[in-house]
Formats: sequence, structure tokens, C-alpha cells
Amino acid sequence: MDSQAEPKQRPFVDLIISIIIPSLILMKLSGEDKLGPAGALIVALAFPICYGLFELFSNKKRNYIALLGIVSVLLTGGIGLLKIDAQWLAVKEAAIPLILGIGVLVANKMGFPVVRKLLFNPKLMNVERIESSLEQKNTKTEFEQKLDRANLYFAGTFLFSAIMNYVLAKAIVTSESGTEAFNQELGKMTLYSYPIIAIPSTIMMLVIFYYIWRTVNRLTGLKLEEVLVNEED
Repeated sequence: MDSQAEPKQRPFVDLIISIIIPSLILMKLSGEDKLGPAGALIVALAFPICYGLFELFSNKKRNYIALLGIVSVLLTGGIGLLKIDAQWLAVKEAAIPLILGIGVLVANKMGFPVVRKLLFNPKLMNVERIESSLEQKNTKTEFEQKLDRANLYFAGTFLFSAIMNYVLAKAIVTSESGTEAFNQELGKMTLYSYPIIAIPSTIMMLVIFYYIWRTVNRLTGLKLEEVLVNEED
């Protein structure tokens, strides 16, 4: 057993705490007879912020995605509480994934391909066996080129997110910030972002993984069960 095991993923918990609960609070409790626009915004954003902080400090390895998520939520809160023009919300929504996408490209240029870390790694694939096969068949150079292309596709998923975040924010959040209507629209945007952006982005990641697997299969001749790590081994 690995003492430095990766923290378990909890997508359902993430969905409830980061999207469903905040959205419901913003849409249902922003009236002056309830929490009010400022109060509802603070309570709603407290859920993803506290959860993000928990993720940061409960794991031995720092989760920079969680940190960036906290910054994003804080910026959203700042726009609402300081009553900054709502158009900046769309800019912020697009800027975060765009920064991540650029970071993926820069990291690749510096010799740290993110796709290799996420998908082509020893915890998921039998990297040693794959690389040995690539060496035997003299196809390692071609594989590295394909891995670079997969990294470019991965950066493209962030570009998709940036564009869709901007379009969604511009289409839904049209009211003046700091108002009940703004909160309700923000809640609706947060709720819609999951099926419109998060699910397609996840599907894109699966397609990229399939692309890597097909490349490995073609260049090494290894079968799927020979490529994936068997936890019982």
C-alpha cells in the first residue's frame, strides 16, 4: 500500500457543495425578507470557499486547482458585494480557464506536459511496460509527438470552458450587481454551468484518454489490460 495515496475524488460531494447548495441559496434566499442580496451571496459562497480550504489543508499535497477555485469564488463575491459592473463577471469567468489553458501550454514548452502527469502516469498506466515496448519497436519519438498533441487538445478544453463561461455569463447575468436579481442570475448561471460546461469538458477528457490509449495500442501492440495498472498487482 502507498502511504502517500492520492486523496479520494468525491464528485457528488463537490457537485452538492460547490454548485447545488450555493445556487439554491442565491436563487431562493436573496430577497430582502430573507438573507438579502449581500447576506445570501456571502452564505452561498462560503460553501465552496470552506470546502476548497478543507481540500487544501486536509491533503498533504497542495491542490493548486482548489486554490484557484477559491480565488475565483472570492472574485465573484467581490464583484457582487462591491457592486462592480456585472460585465466583469463574464471577464472573470473566462479568464480563469484561459489562464489554466495557457499554463498547460507553457508547462509543456518548459518540459512539464500536464497530460503526462494526469493521464500517462504510473498510477494509471503501466508506463514502464509501455516505454519498453516503444523502445523495442522504435516508436518512442512518434509517441512523444502524439503526447504533445494530446497536451494541446487538453489546453483546448480550457479554451472551450473560457468561451462557454463568457457566453453563459453574458447571456444570463444581466442585472446590476449587488441586487436580488443579480444573485438569482448568478445562481442560475452556476447551476447551468455543470451540464453546459463541466460535463462536456469531462467528455473531452475521456476522448483525450482514448486518444492516448489508441496511440499506445497502435505503437506498441499492447492490449488495454496490459496498459492499465492492475491495483491487485
